[in-house]
Amino acid sequence: MNARFQTAWGPAGRRVPLQLTRHLSNFLSNFGEISPKKRLHFRAAFLIIKGTTREEGVPTMRTEQKLNMTMLCDFYELTMGNGYFQTGFQDRMTYFDVFFRDVPDKGGFAICAGLDQLIEYILDLHFDEEDIAYLRSRKLFSEDFLAYLRDFRFTGDIWAIPEGTPIFPQEPVVTVRAPAIQAQLIETFTLLAINHQSLIATKANRIVRAAQGRTVLEFGSRRAQGTDGAITGARAAYIGGCAGTACTISDQLYGVPAGGTMAHAWVQMFDTQYEAFETYCKLYPNNATLLVDTYNTLKSGVPDAIRAFDAVLKPLGIRQCGIRLDSGDIAYLTQKARKMLDDAGWTECQISASNSLDEYIIRDLLIQGARIDMFGVGERMITASSQPVFGGVYKLVAAEDGAGNVVPKIKVSENVDKITNPHFKKVWRIFDKATGKAEADYITVWDETVDENRSLELFDPRATWKRKTYTSFTVKPLQVPIFQGGKLVYERPGLREVQAYCQEQVETLWDEVKRFENPHRYYVDLSQKLWDIKQGLLRQSE
Repeated sequence: MNARFQTAWGPAGRRVPLQLTRHLSNFLSNFGEISPKKRLHFRAAFLIIKGTTREEGVPTMRTEQKLNMTMLCDFYELTMGNGYFQTGFQDRMTYFDVFFRDVPDKGGFAICAGLDQLIEYILDLHFDEEDIAYLRSRKLFSEDFLAYLRDFRFTGDIWAIPEGTPIFPQEPVVTVRAPAIQAQLIETFTLLAINHQSLIATKANRIVRAAQGRTVLEFGSRRAQGTDGAITGARAAYIGGCAGTACTISDQLYGVPAGGTMAHAWVQMFDTQYEAFETYCKLYPNNATLLVDTYNTLKSGVPDAIRAFDAVLKPLGIRQCGIRLDSGDIAYLTQKARKMLDDAGWTECQISASNSLDEYIIRDLLIQGARIDMFGVGERMITASSQPVFGGVYKLVAAEDGAGNVVPKIKVSENVDKITNPHFKKVWRIFDKATGKAEADYITVWDETVDENRSLELFDPRATWKRKTYTSFTVKPLQVPIFQGGKLVYERPGLREVQAYCQEQVETLWDEVKRFENPHRYYVDLSQKLWDIKQGLLRQSE
């Protein structure tokens, strides 16, 4: 038996001991009373070990091949698609909303991100012959359905809130109008792209706001949850306000400015710390940031850095330089280091700090008088470790009947927060004319409009007696067309433009909404028409 790993655990060709595969093979042939669920788990493990061999005709994939992201779907999307095809629903137009129920970290708002990766995915939707062969081997799908998948392309419409926009619970972030099979098959990747990057952009924005105008860099690649977590996570962090990243490939792919200087290993490599610093300054005189905490920050680290700056940079007329601390009492050490640098005449020397930082630690450091110009934030940003799940969902909200009429659909639950807002909808942002601040978001049925020249009464859908009338306001539709009839119609902005837009939009929020603890609840209200439709559907469901 050819037993080889073809997984990320090791290079192709690494051999698994033949004895192990024989034991597993014998075990699988003598299951006894093992439950079907456990049987499935053991068989899956065996297939991983067997790698390129075939078990019951199921072809395996070599992971050095480029993955087709169309296959990154939950399996039920395929079984449902086959069911739709065989029951005549494949061409029925459906409407799905992506929305979320809670802001991470109990914050006041989230930041929308991930749309650009969703666009790339939609543009490349297809099934390869290898994908068709795999699906056929599962013996679940009709040949007519497999033939349909062979020519599969997205032909529907998508509307979305642009990246960088502050978003709030229960409002549609992405709306998909497409034939049932198409709309269902893109569920997983749509959620994956929006959930992950919105999570990281939201966390990054909190951290950047805590830094109060000081530079924040994303440092978390080595502790990210997988390669994509590092690469697109750095992109999302940039949208949220970070000035750059340590992740080189994110610069190469997306233009997130990458940078870095040294690790402790550089200092340890030389006979003396001073030699390490002097050498680095000679090599990179215009990018000399020295890591001063390898041994003793105040007794040798900062003094050696000053000596190196004096010996190498001063004769060149270079005043821009920096030191970094990655351990110890950052507040105390930076205060002392700042005085030592200033006394030596290096007032332009910037101090950066890293070491398991987040928005709360940064805020406390600044309250304690830390003298920090730049923060490098790693795992607590790139994994959003305080609440590492965004929680976006993808729900059917309407379908068209044979005459093309939009028929609203609702998901009912004993948990009130999980009852969906039905129908094909629009979402509007209401701004106060005098202040320019965002006051509320307003969700309407797709055929409703908002007249800025007439008063607008909004009510809280959780407590309908809470009402407010706006008379001097402007209104902005939040969603924009992305795909129409399967064609991309959205002009994709550059990443720097997205970051600037994000900063601009966050500034439209009241400070009370931006508090880290107990923020003011920003209202997302329903139009009277939409409210009435929802209540009618709830009564019908009883």
